[in-house]
Amino acid sequence: MTESTSGKRRRVERRRPTPPDQLPIDALQQMPALVVLERLPAPALAVDRAGMILFANRSFCDMLGYLPAELASMKFDELLRRRTVGKRRVALNGTDIERLVELKHSDGHALRVSMSRSAMHRRDDLVALVTFHDRTEEFWVDPKKKGD
Repeated sequence: MTESTSGKRRRVERRRPTPPDQLPIDALQQMPALVVLERLPAPALAVDRAGMILFANRSFCDMLGYLPAELASMKFDELLRRRTVGKRRVALNGTDIERLVELKHSDGHALRVSMSRSAMHRRDDLVALVTFHDRTEEFWVDPKKKGD
């Protein structure tokens, strides 16, 4: 932001001008990954192999009531209200994943959410990237409802 001669602040546009012949796919390919993840309307989370949270977009932060800096110092397991679902441990990588989990909101209440499989499927990927869908209201309306 800069100050104008009238003393009011005005927003400075930092985007580069788009070349007239640029295709939308070209613009998308040039965007940094974190910018794309932050702009997703769905809650998204990236964690390393040890479960440390590397990135949480604004939608994820809003869903759980945490600030990004708070989440950056946490492990994913700390957000799980139940560390196991049934007899299987919740995992972010691979195919053995329980898709319905309970997460802890910052004020302590439980959120029932569907969790996607990791977008990073190869064993050598250093990061697991998952998205979430809050289904808590569905379970308030129909408490007998089972998960996916």
